[in-house]
Amino acid sequence: MSPAPVADPSGGDGPAQLQARASVRNAMPKLRALAPLVRAINTSRITPPPKLRDPVYASPEYRAWRTEVVARAGGRCEAIDHGRRCSKAQPEHRMFADHRIEIKDGGHPFDLNNGQCLCSTHHELKTMAARAARR
Repeated sequence: MSPAPVADPSGGDGPAQLQARASVRNAMPKLRALAPLVRAINTSRITPPPKLRDPVYASPEYRAWRTEVVARAGGRCEAIDHGRRCSKAQPEHRMFADHRIEIKDGGHPFDLNNGQCLCSTHHELKTMAARAARR
């Protein structure tokens, strides 16, 4: 019977153990990564239709209307929050000429009384509320 291996008193592996592990590592073939057997699938139920830009927004009349609406507001957001007008203004912030009554809801596209100047935050809030009300 052979004697049981004696552990290295330093707590590490001795040269014999390291050499044995290296030979086992070299003898074992390396496994290559396998391609996934299950493909990724689209889990969304409905894909939204692509967003189409209304040709009204590319017209010279719209650009003139937009310029007039923003100039009338002095380049400052016209939204009222908690009884105070929003302080965001050009050129530090982008201003949007927004239709008070959206075109999809029957608002006139070039009526100055249907326009208001809004910062991006208030424009997004107003647009999302109008879309929610439409549903």
